Amino acid sequence: MTKKYAITGGAGFIGSNLAEALADGNEVVVVDDLSAGRRENLAGLDLEFVEESILDPDLLRGAFEGCACVFHEAAVASVQRSVEDPIQTSRVGVEGTLNVLVAARDVGAEKVVFASSAAVYGDSPTLPKREDMRPEPKSPYAAGKLAGEGFSLAFNEVYGMRNVVLRYFNVYGPRQDPNSEYAAVIPKFVSAYLAGKAPVIFGDGVQTRDFVYVRDVVRANILASEAGVPGGYNIASGTRTSLNDKAIGYHQGDHRLGDGAGVFGATSRRYQGFSGGYKACRERRIFYEVHHGKGTSRSDSMVSAIGWE
Repeated sequence: MTKKYAITGGAGFIGSNLAEALADGNEVVVVDDLSAGRRENLAGLDLEFVEESILDPDLLRGAFEGCACVFHEAAVASVQRSVEDPIQTSRVGVEGTLNVLVAARDVGAEKVVFASSAAVYGDSPTLPKREDMRPEPKSPYAAGKLAGEGFSLAFNEVYGMRNVVLRYFNVYGPRQDPNSEYAAVIPKFVSAYLAGKAPVIFGDGVQTRDFVYVRDVVRANILASEAGVPGGYNIASGTRTSLNDKAIGYHQGDHRLGDGAGVFGATSRRYQGFSGGYKACRERRIFYEVHHGKGTSRSDSMVSAIGWE
C-alpha cells in the first residue's frame, strides 16, 4: 500500500539517502531550503521537492497533508556555527522543530521521527553511552537537539502522537560532504587517500568513535516509522573504532574494526520491559536488526563510501 512521507532536510546527506529508500513505491515530499543540502542529491528520484524553510508553519502544513509519518532531519548541523550564532541555530533547531511537530499534529500525522544526536551526552567519560544516561549538552547545537527531543516526547503525552527520537552517532556513507564540519573522519580519510595524501589525525590516534553506516541509519528510521515504540533511542553500531585503525585499514584495504577506549553507544532500551517472544520484541527490532547481524556489513559499507568518493 502506497504511503505518503515527508522529509525535512531531505536534500542533505542522511535525508537524501532516506528519500531514496522511500521514493520507490511511496509518495515522498522533501522540504529543504538548500542551505546545506544539494538538489543533485535527489536526482532521478520520483518525489516532490519544496525549496523552503521549516520556519514557515503554513508551508509545512501543506507539505505534510496526508502524510503517515514525517522524518525531521533538517538542522544547522554545526557546533561551531551554533557557538558563533546561537540565536539562528536555535531558530532552526528549536523553533523549526516545534513548527514541524505542530504542523504534523495539525494534519493528523501519527508520528514524527526526530533526528537527534549523541552530542546530547556531552563529554562524560562513561561508556557506552546509554539512553538512560543524563544528558549533558556542551554546545548550543546539542542543547537545541535536547530541546527538540523534549518537545517531540511532550507531544506524545499531550497530543497522543507516537513520536520517536533517534540519537545518531558518527554517521558515514554516500553523499557525505568531506568538507562538512558534521562529516565523520571516514570521508576525510577516503578523500586524502584518493588524492595520494596521508590523512591528518590529531593527537595519537587512539581515540575512538562509534561509526554507523548511513543506510543502517535509514533502516532504523523506516523501522521507527513502522513499528517503533515511542521514545528515544541510540542509533549506533555499539563498536569502538580507533582513528588509527580506521586510517590504516583504508590504506591497506582492510575494513576490520579497531578497538580502544573512547566513545561508543549502546541501544540499551531494547532490553527494557519485554519478557520475550517475537511479538513482544517485534517493535524493538528497529535496533536489533540494525545492530545485531542484519545491518550492512562493514566491508560493503566501506566499498560504498569509497565508491561515492
